[in-house]
Amino acid sequence: MKKLSERREFLLTMARGIGLASIGGLVWSAYLDKAVSAPLLLRPPAALSESDFLATCIKCGLCVEACPYDTLMLAKPGDERPLGTPFFIPRDIPCYMCPDIPCVPVCPTGALDESSVTTHGVLDIGVANMGLAVVDEESCIAFWGIQCDACYRACPILGEAITIEYSKNERTGKHAFLKPVVHADACTGCGLCEHACVTKKPAIFVLPNEIAQGSVDTHYIRGWDTKDENRLEKAQEIKTTTNISKKKAVDSLNSNLEDLY
Repeated sequence: MKKLSERREFLLTMARGIGLASIGGLVWSAYLDKAVSAPLLLRPPAALSESDFLATCIKCGLCVEACPYDTLMLAKPGDERPLGTPFFIPRDIPCYMCPDIPCVPVCPTGALDESSVTTHGVLDIGVANMGLAVVDEESCIAFWGIQCDACYRACPILGEAITIEYSKNERTGKHAFLKPVVHADACTGCGLCEHACVTKKPAIFVLPNEIAQGSVDTHYIRGWDTKDENRLEKAQEIKTTTNISKKKAVDSLNSNLEDLY
């Protein structure tokens, strides 16, 4: 009878363990589902595209340890971010653009691609592409006419990533607007501008490039860009003829005018 009781207790203990493991698995799964659905993540410099980064990062935390400013954090349960992966929040602590980029060389898997931040064999933080700063013109006080250039002054690539556009304040007739303009080709997404913004909720903030920037199709050509225009060399002309296109532009315009009268 004693053995039967012990056996029953053993089975109950096993069942509880399995139940707890199942609940733990469900909770873990829920965290992962939330994490994967969180697109507004800023990764360390030289991070691969998000899908490749998640597939390559082994969550070792070496980049976090190497950051001298405590900018980088590892996502933990409840953060609603992929668990164990590094990220940063510019409003709290931005990337301070270390010239030697200590967080990158320590990555053992290439999730942080050193070659993407290397120029002529030397590490170059200026070519990092962590995200893009976006200005909310409705809440930026510079667009209200209040003189503020905090984001401009905070930018480590002064006069390139953010410039100031001067325009006359027609309402007062004697003041000027000093509007910040972000240039995507120079902005590294470090977030120093967001950190420096004086408004309660930052009027300039960094977003991942996939969200901050649009994308044009390949059939658009920038005629002022020689490299882009070279794509026309092998292009074939396709003509579409309609009744309107058979007429000269002037004749078509005149016929439309005649219809109006």
